[in-house]
Formats: sequence, structure tokens, C-alpha cells
Amino acid sequence: MLQIAICDDEQYYREKIQFFISQYFDEQNLEYTIHLYASGEQFLSQFENSMKYDIVFMDISMKNLNGIQTAAQLRAFHSSTFLVFVTAFIDYALEGYKVNAVRYIMKDTLDTGISECLDAILHKMQLAKVTFHFINGEKTLYTDNILYIESQKHKTFFHYMQSGMITLQLYEKLDCIEQKLADYDFLRLHKSYLVNMKHIVKLTNYTALLDTGDEIPIPRMRYQAVRERFTAYKGKL
Repeated sequence: MLQIAICDDEQYYREKIQFFISQYFDEQNLEYTIHLYASGEQFLSQFENSMKYDIVFMDISMKNLNGIQTAAQLRAFHSSTFLVFVTAFIDYALEGYKVNAVRYIMKDTLDTGISECLDAILHKMQLAKVTFHFINGEKTLYTDNILYIESQKHKTFFHYMQSGMITLQLYEKLDCIEQKLADYDFLRLHKSYLVNMKHIVKLTNYTALLDTGDEIPIPRMRYQAVRERFTAYKGKL
């Protein structure tokens, strides 16, 4: 069952978004629950909300704690939630990149925007799991929760979020892993590092800063190509 939250300080839009979401999932014959929140503070007051929801529709222009600030606290727990901003102003788009928003929907296009957005999210969910044979056995991972993959000598280490950071080891070349993850927005920053672009906050000074605070070096010869690829990725969100 899909868990969905709507956070908007205007009752009219909370109910309108709820209507279109319900209409979509009823037509798809999918089970779901929808929870409504009237403010960012109300949403964040329940700690489990940081990891509970599959999809969150967040209004940007809310009083006191706005949608960007609320989303930043949501992402502080490295949630794999699909975050959708609903707004009357497109000016906030660049800010949304910092919190990995998957879509922006204008309030005057909710009827078409929500169905298109949910189509894309459901497609992404179907592709969001991969299986590898680790030293401790086979394990299926959510691709969004893979932060980066590091090669050291003859071992490869997956840095993965699962109720905190864990490290998984396997014997496989990073080139092969890169091919397996080719459809999931991973970027080779270095011969020894493959990074999930969803977790890159910014590129600066030949370094990639991740939302965990980790910094991964980028060789000067590779930096321009990496920057172009990352910019293209941000542009398609």
C-alpha cells in the first residue's frame, strides 16, 4: 500500500490535490492512504514522517516554515521519499534541487500535472531495486538509498542507508557495477568512485559534496565532463 502525504496550508488545495491523487490511484486499482497536513510544523511534529511516506506533495509557500525548509529537514534523515513541490511560482525551482525534488506542479495545472507526475514516479519505483551478491549473501537494495560505491584494491564497498549508514562488500569490478546501474543516475566521478547523483548537493573545487557531508574528489581531467553530466541530470528533474 502506498503511503502519501499532502502538506499545504490552504484547505482548498489540500482537498483538490487529494481529489486528483485519489482519482488517479482508483483508476489504477492501487491501494493507498493519504494523510493531510496544514503546515510544515505539523508534518515534522511526527518523527516517523521523515521515513514513512512513499510520496509527499509539498506546498512551497507556507507560512512560518515553508516547503523548502520543511523538505530540508525531511531530507536530513536521507529519506528515499519522492518529493513533489506544488507551487504557484516557478522561481523556487533551483532551491528544490537541493532537496532532490522529483517534480514541480503548478497549482493551475493540478488536473494534468498530478497524473503525469504519478506516472513518472510509479515507473521509477518499478526500477528502484537492484540485487547484488555480497560477501554476506545476496541482497536487494533500493537504488535511491545507495549513496556511493567505492573500489579499494580487490573489494568494492557499497555505502547504503538502512536505518543509518551501512557498508556492504563484494568482489566485483566497479566497471561491471557501473554497467548494472546505468539506468539509475549514477555518475563515475573517479576511477574508484561511482556516486548516486540524487545525493550530490553540489560540485565545487574538484569535489562532489554529498547530502551526508561526505566529499569525493574529482580529477581535474574528468571534472568538466562530470559537471556537464550532473547539470544535464538536474535539468531533467
